[in-house]
Amino acid sequence: MAKSKWEQVKNKLILVEGWARDGLTNEQIAEKLGVSKTTFYKMLKEHSELSELLKKGKEVVDYEVENALLKKALGYTVTLKKEKVTKDGDVVEIEEEIHIPADTTAQIYWLNNRKPKQWRNKQEVDLSDNSISLAEAIQKAYQQKAGDK
Repeated sequence: MAKSKWEQVKNKLILVEGWARDGLTNEQIAEKLGVSKTTFYKMLKEHSELSELLKKGKEVVDYEVENALLKKALGYTVTLKKEKVTKDGDVVEIEEEIHIPADTTAQIYWLNNRKPKQWRNKQEVDLSDNSISLAEAIQKAYQQKAGDK
């Protein structure tokens, strides 16, 4: 009788968690394990330890990316250590602070996702009230948005 594919996967659970932390998709992980996507998803349903490892691995990366995005959106200061040669030929280490300014694109992305009602790019206009014109409906929507802020 052939060896179960789960036995092969079970021996690689620590790798699965690492691959998830590295940002691989479930399909990429299945490929690395040498199983089909269908088999992999079946294993996720049948073996809670596999699904928990994937969740744990991906959660860490998500938080790291979220923190990096927030840092980029707000701007930050970093201290760089450099070596400099003096007139006498001595090598000295100096520290230099560099300010990385806030990134507008990161701010927009953050706000679009965290506060979609106030910041989404697409505005919804309710046209179910046939008693007003399209222009009036748009004006009403903008007034309502202004009131939300």
